[in-house]
Amino acid sequence: MEKLTFADFELQEKILDVLADLNLFEPTPIQEKSLKPILSGRDVMGIAQTGTGKTLAYLLPVLKTWKYNKSGNPTVLVLVPTRELVVQVTEIVEKLTENITARVIGIYGGKNINTQKLLFDNGCDILVGTPGRVMDLAIDNAISLKEVNKLIIDEFDEMLNLGFRPQLTHIFEMMKEKRQNILFSATMTEAVDDMLDEYFASPVEISLAKSGTPLEKIEQTAIKVENFNTKINLLEHLLKTNEEMSKVLIFANNKKHADLLFTKIDEIFPEQFDVIHSNKSQNYRLKAMKRFENEEIRGLITTDVMARGLDISDITHVINFETPEVPEQYIHRIGRTGRADKDGKAITFVTKKEENLALDIELLMDKELTYVDFPETVKINPKKIAAEEDNVVMKNPVQVKLNEGGGAFHEKKDKNKKENWGGPSKRKAPKKFGANRAQQKAISKSKRKK
Repeated sequence: MEKLTFADFELQEKILDVLADLNLFEPTPIQEKSLKPILSGRDVMGIAQTGTGKTLAYLLPVLKTWKYNKSGNPTVLVLVPTRELVVQVTEIVEKLTENITARVIGIYGGKNINTQKLLFDNGCDILVGTPGRVMDLAIDNAISLKEVNKLIIDEFDEMLNLGFRPQLTHIFEMMKEKRQNILFSATMTEAVDDMLDEYFASPVEISLAKSGTPLEKIEQTAIKVENFNTKINLLEHLLKTNEEMSKVLIFANNKKHADLLFTKIDEIFPEQFDVIHSNKSQNYRLKAMKRFENEEIRGLITTDVMARGLDISDITHVINFETPEVPEQYIHRIGRTGRADKDGKAITFVTKKEENLALDIELLMDKELTYVDFPETVKINPKKIAAEEDNVVMKNPVQVKLNEGGGAFHEKKDKNKKENWGGPSKRKAPKKFGANRAQQKAISKSKRKK
C-alpha cells in the first residue's frame, strides 16, 4: 500500500511548498487521522502522545478551509497553556501562511497589555494566545471573539491542570455558539471529560493510544539513588562517562531545586548548561531555549514548564532528576526525546521516598521501568537538603493558652477592649433574628394572663 502524502490532502500549493521547504512530505498518524473529522465541521477531541505532530494535525485542515475576513476580527483562535507554546505555534502558523494573506498574532501574559493592543490595529485573522491574556484583551474590547468559527485548544489537560477553567468558560461565553471546537490533549483526565460533557457537542474522538501510553521509541530506565546530593554525583558521572549525552534535558520538580541543581552542575561543567523556569524572564527563557536548540550548550535544567508541547529537535536524553509527582507528567517529560521517528532515552533517578511515585507511573503506563544498578564508582553523599529532612517532632511540647498572649492571635490592648453589659439589644432580640414561634406564643400567652 502506497504511503499517504500531504499532496493527497489537496492543500493549497502555497502551503505544500512551505511543507516541502520544511522537508515534510508524509503525514504522521495523528495528522492523517485528523484531516477528515476536522474537515467535516464537527467538534473533535484528539488524544495523542506528545511529539506526534498534533500542531500540524489541527492547523493543516483548518488552513485548507480558511477564508480571509474583511472585518479584521479573528476567525481562528488557538489557545495554548504557556508562553513558550504561544511563540512556537505562532511561528509555525506564520511559516505555513507566509504565501497567504493571513494576519497572525501571538499574545501572552507578562508583556505590556497596551503594547499588545496596538498589534490589532491592522486586524487579525488567526489569534494564538494563553487564555488569561486573550480574555483580558477581549474584556478591554481590544479584540472581538464574536466571529471565531474555529476554536482550537491545544494541551487541553494541561490547561485545566494549570487552573485555566474559569478563563476558558469566560472565553466560551464571548464567542458565538455556532462554531467548531477542536481539542487536543496528551491524556484524558476526569477534568477533560467533565468539560467535554458540559461545553462541547458530542465530539468525534481521535485516539492513537490509550491515555498514558509511553512512546515505544524511548528507552526508559531508572536508578535508585540515596538522596538529592548523591543524584548530583550520579548525574556528574553519567555526563562524564557517556559521550552520547550531547543534548540533555534535565527535569527538577520545582524552581528552587532547579536553581540548586544548576548551581552545582555549572561549577562542574562551566558554561555548558542553563536553567529555565517560570521565575525567569520571557526573553531569558527564549534565549536559553534557542541556545539549547542550536547546541550552543549541552543541556538545559528546567521544571515542568518545558514538559508540554515544546518541539526542540534531537534531544538525546531526558533525565528526571526528580521523579514527577503527577504520573501523567512523566509521559510529557520523556516525550521531549524520541521525536520525529527518532530513538530517545529517558533516565529517572528514584529515592526511597519517590518509589511510590515511580510505581504510579508504571501503573499509568501499564509498563515497568527497567532499573539499572547504581554505579559503584559514584560516591554517596549522606548530606540531605532541607526538603529531605524528616519533620521534627517535639517530645514534650509546651502548651500555651491563647488568653495568656502566647498564641498566634493576641488579645486586644485594654484600651481597645469593649464589653457589652446589656442594654436594649441584649434584652430584646432583633426583629430579623427574633425568638422562634413557640417562644413568641409563650410570651404573648403570658401577657394575656396578666
